[in-house]
Amino acid sequence: MEGDLKSRLMTDRSKRNIERLAQEIGADEEKFAEVMAIFFSGPYRVTHFSAHLLGKCCDLHPHLILPYLGKMIDLLDEDVHDSLKRNILRTMQFIDVPEEHWDKAVQYCFELLQSKKEPIAVKVFGMTVLANLCEKLPELKNELRIIIEDQMPYGSAGFKSRGSKILKKLQQ
Repeated sequence: MEGDLKSRLMTDRSKRNIERLAQEIGADEEKFAEVMAIFFSGPYRVTHFSAHLLGKCCDLHPHLILPYLGKMIDLLDEDVHDSLKRNILRTMQFIDVPEEHWDKAVQYCFELLQSKKEPIAVKVFGMTVLANLCEKLPELKNELRIIIEDQMPYGSAGFKSRGSKILKKLQQ
């Protein structure tokens, strides 16, 4: 099936096909394992296109990502394309990150958020992951608040919008 799934994904990368494939995969862990095998196998082009399917599957069934989360977080520390970082962090913002991944997730998200070279979407999703982790690690709230406030005057409309919402959430 992996070969079939890969060929179906690479042949038609339309939003409609991605949604159809995600529906077929559903909550089936074995089928999702095929998506992850494609995602991790490369080359970049295949990984890039499978990231869209991975994201859609996790939108529907976020728990599916948990066994692969450590390996995905490790990708944030590698020289990978921004779209992969964006998709990984987008997925992470919708899950309850397990405790064994807190340290790496916090480290990488703070680095991405403070980087001058990261795109806005990567920063915004990283900011959201950190805000969610602040519920478990309240000692991070002040550091996150300072970084957001520091970047707000120079941020895009999207950064300012998300930053404002997170700052309100951090005050609670």
